[in-house]
Amino acid sequence: MDQDRLVPLLIGLLLAAWMMAAAWAVLTARSRQKRAENQLRSARRLGRMVEESPALPLLVRSDGRIEASPRLAQWLGLDGVPQFLSELDTGERGLPTAKLEELTEAVRRTQKTAAPFRMVLTPRGSSRSLALRGHLADPQISPGGAALVWVFDFSDSETELTRLRDEASRAKGDFTALVSLIEAAPMPMWFRRPDGELQLVNSAYVAAVGGDSAQGVVASGTELIENVDGLTPAQVARAASDKGAPIQRIVSTTINGQRRAMRVSDLPLGEDGVAGYAVDIEDLEEMSRSFRAFREAQRGLLDQLSAGVAQFDARKRLTFANQPFQRLFKLPASTLQDLPAFERLLDAARDAGRVPEARDFPAWRREKAAWFASGEASEEAWTLADGTHLRIVAQPVPDGGLMLIAEDRTEQLRLSAVRDTLLRTRTATFDSLFESIAVFAPDGRLQIWNRRFAADWGLDSDFLDTHPHMQDLLKKIAPHLQRPAEAETVGGVVRSATLDRMQKGGRIALADGRMLEFAGVPLPDGNGLLAVLDITDSQKAEAALRESNAALIEADAIKTRFLAKMSYELRTPLTSIGGFAELLEAGVGGDLSESGRDYVGAILTSVEQLGDHIDSLLDLSQSEAGLLPLKKEEIDPMPFVRSVVEERASRLQKAGLELDLQASGLLRPISGDRKRLARALGHLVDNAIAASRRGERIRVQLGRRKSGGEEWLQILVQDQGAGMDSRSVALALDGMKASADGKSVERSQGLGLPLARQLVEAHGGALRLVSEPGKGTSALVELP
Repeated sequence: MDQDRLVPLLIGLLLAAWMMAAAWAVLTARSRQKRAENQLRSARRLGRMVEESPALPLLVRSDGRIEASPRLAQWLGLDGVPQFLSELDTGERGLPTAKLEELTEAVRRTQKTAAPFRMVLTPRGSSRSLALRGHLADPQISPGGAALVWVFDFSDSETELTRLRDEASRAKGDFTALVSLIEAAPMPMWFRRPDGELQLVNSAYVAAVGGDSAQGVVASGTELIENVDGLTPAQVARAASDKGAPIQRIVSTTINGQRRAMRVSDLPLGEDGVAGYAVDIEDLEEMSRSFRAFREAQRGLLDQLSAGVAQFDARKRLTFANQPFQRLFKLPASTLQDLPAFERLLDAARDAGRVPEARDFPAWRREKAAWFASGEASEEAWTLADGTHLRIVAQPVPDGGLMLIAEDRTEQLRLSAVRDTLLRTRTATFDSLFESIAVFAPDGRLQIWNRRFAADWGLDSDFLDTHPHMQDLLKKIAPHLQRPAEAETVGGVVRSATLDRMQKGGRIALADGRMLEFAGVPLPDGNGLLAVLDITDSQKAEAALRESNAALIEADAIKTRFLAKMSYELRTPLTSIGGFAELLEAGVGGDLSESGRDYVGAILTSVEQLGDHIDSLLDLSQSEAGLLPLKKEEIDPMPFVRSVVEERASRLQKAGLELDLQASGLLRPISGDRKRLARALGHLVDNAIAASRRGERIRVQLGRRKSGGEEWLQILVQDQGAGMDSRSVALALDGMKASADGKSVERSQGLGLPLARQLVEAHGGALRLVSEPGKGTSALVELP
């Protein structure tokens, strides 16, 4: 019984245990299923997150097999993920060969050494930029030593980075160009900090303030602009910054030692500071001043013109009218105070009767106002009611204004009438001349002639009235000439005057023995004047004068030869007399008494003086004949002049005169004939002694003068005598003097000045006399 009851109980217990085990298994399985589902959902979510992440994994196993997302295949331009790493390059798509080899080597190195790597690549035919970051994979991911490569798509970042790089490069280039432009700018430029202190300056600023470098100028705070009205440049810059608007002013400053006008601008740049620059407007200011001065000078010049000139601006208002214009149009002073318009000016001129009478004056006025819009000058002739004739020229100017020129031609028309009268007077005058006059046109036809022309050439008046051509006229003239072929000479003179505009002349002999002189003169109107003069009588007188002149030349030559010969003939007995006198003085003929010795001394003195006169006469005659021999040597000027003066010491003492010998500067030696130069200088000193009164002073001064690269020796001999007028000076140099009555000229007794002049000129020098009555005479000798 108990067993029967125990078995069901055991069965019940077993069933209960089984039931509990089944329930536990079901619950456990259900829990595991939930966990698996949760893990699957998490895995899917994680996978999806990986798929959507900007970085995709690429697992490369040790045998080269790869695992990756299909999305990575799309990045690489492949249809699907290949099995091996080497298949990522298909030749047309995928990775470039070089980059695939680099990736393969990097993966192999990472698998062996666990060293991470980085690289950047771009698939074939794609603009996508991929960044690869590789490292050894965790054993839980792949236990076989695989490499895990994370692939990042940074195309957008790379594009943005490239754009930013380009913009930065462009901005840097622009900034460099801007800095270079500012540095190379010819105007001073600077930049100030917000407190007004200098921070940057360009090279033009440094040059303007005379600094050594931009850093030195900034460090020292050297200002280009001076204080104006008690404000420093920094204060003006701060004022511009506070106002937030540019400040521009014109100031004067000193640059390179010159005062220059500068237009200075301070430009606020917000919180960064204040920039400034200075433009040199000195030239513009000078041009403006010059323009104003030119305008004033132009208007002053227009006031001096005889023609009336008025200027109108683009608004047709009168801006200027010179005095002749005001007089011509009788403009009152009040008109110029309130400058009128062009139409009002015409109205005022009409009221004054200074415009022509017009049936429709408003239409006439509108017609004249159209001058402003005209593109070229207009000219009209106005005849006024009082008989005045005006020439009006309207000249438009580029600024839209008008210049009106009014010229009173009344007098010119009157002169035109007078001209007709003068033409008739000219014809009558031609007929009254003693010369033959004929006027030829450029075509060779005779235009005007007088009666003398027909008489001198033997021409018929009826023939000349036909105004013949020059060739026909020459045919008529040729039979009256001594040589008919010379008629063409007259034609050549006429052609030269009419066509070549050159003056020529000539002479021609007529068959009756007369001699005519003719000349062709070009006239201003293009015609040619043929003037003919009968010079028969003057030719005869000229021949007689030539014969007389030849006789005079021969007589002068005979005189010169005579003087030269006689000078030599006189020298021989004079030498003998001097020699015998010296023998007597030496006692050869016996002892002489005191009076005898005086006589012998007088003889020797006279012999010496006569010898000097003979030498002077000989030199003069030889010089006039051009045969003067010169024995040149080197002469020291000061000792030479001193010796000449000392030879006349006794004469100076006897005359009671003082001689002052001076020399200025270092005198170089000269080349010349000592004897003849001493004679020339001696004559000048003798003349000074003769012209001076007792107690006066004679000055002899030596100097030098440079001219044309040459140095000249100057010897001045000056006395304080009575002096001479200019006529007497000119005659004295030629050995002449005025007669006592002052009406004629006669030969002077002395030969000193003519001889001195010829001796100086023979040495290539010059002698000049300067004298005034009552102020003495100065003789200046210049020797090369």
